[in-house]
Amino acid sequence: MSDEDDLEDFESNPDGLEREDDEKESEEWEDHRKEGEDSEEWMSTPLTEDMMKEGLSALCKTGNGLAHAYVKLVVKDRDLTDIHLLRSYIHLRFVDVSRNHLTDLSPLNCLTHLLWLKADGNRLRSARLSELPYLQIASFAYNQITDTEGISHPRLGSLDLKGNHIHMVTGLDPQKLMSLHTLELRGNQLNSTVGINLPKLKNLFLAQNLLKKVEGLESLSNLTTLHLRDNQIETLSGFSKEMESLQYLNLRGNMVADLGELAKLRNLPKLRALVLLDNPCTDENDYRREALVQVAHLERLDKDFYEEEERAEADEIRQRVKEEAEPEPELEVDQSSISQFP
Repeated sequence: MSDEDDLEDFESNPDGLEREDDEKESEEWEDHRKEGEDSEEWMSTPLTEDMMKEGLSALCKTGNGLAHAYVKLVVKDRDLTDIHLLRSYIHLRFVDVSRNHLTDLSPLNCLTHLLWLKADGNRLRSARLSELPYLQIASFAYNQITDTEGISHPRLGSLDLKGNHIHMVTGLDPQKLMSLHTLELRGNQLNSTVGINLPKLKNLFLAQNLLKKVEGLESLSNLTTLHLRDNQIETLSGFSKEMESLQYLNLRGNMVADLGELAKLRNLPKLRALVLLDNPCTDENDYRREALVQVAHLERLDKDFYEEEERAEADEIRQRVKEEAEPEPELEVDQSSISQFP
């Protein structure tokens, strides 16, 4: 089931960033990747001028506006192993080289006007490139990338690294990635969230990894959307009051067994939507009511918004628990009356 269902009509994600996974797409890409990994060696297939002619489009002005050049190139599904020819096409702004057999993207270092890059479904082991001053969107999904080093584009807003072999996030410098608002790391092998120190980040997708807890995300004060579906999380420690913008949290398919863990989410002042389906705690009696008792400002749990009746009942329980927890006032003794006794 897609998380589009989990987030339908949720207003905090108007740009459609809520989509966490598309199972059909994932299966197709996984088949493509296995095909590439099973083949020890591909026949050398360099990019040719004829392929360029077929793939080029979008004629635009360049430089001082007196010259024109094609700025978009789409050469996917061509079994390419070499794109060195791109070094001569310095005016390219949009490049799609997906579903080839590329292991080297270094020719793209010459494309200093590049705005948009899609290199999904290749055989890349790294997303490292020279700093591209105008690059805003980059996708390296479903490759064989093992680290996050060498990514330092000042205008990069969206980075997609899903479906790779990344164990730990390192090298993402907030001083160099000043514009990064969306980071997609779904379907890797992450065992820690340490290293995602990107204060401008708004959307973080960490589903389908090996995470057991959340840690090191305290600096993400602008984060609004956090997806942690299908991990191994048991405790909700690590959610800090500094994460003051978080509105949507998806913990579906984890191992949270104790509803008392939800109390650790009270420090998230803007949390409005929480997904806990397929966790052991959802089997407890009155699970839905207890979640609202623990986190009073929730508006939506799983797929359903809370009704006013549910909210009133939770408020009553919360007040009763508070009263029971308060110590009874001590009786005051009149010391002057005590002194009158012999």
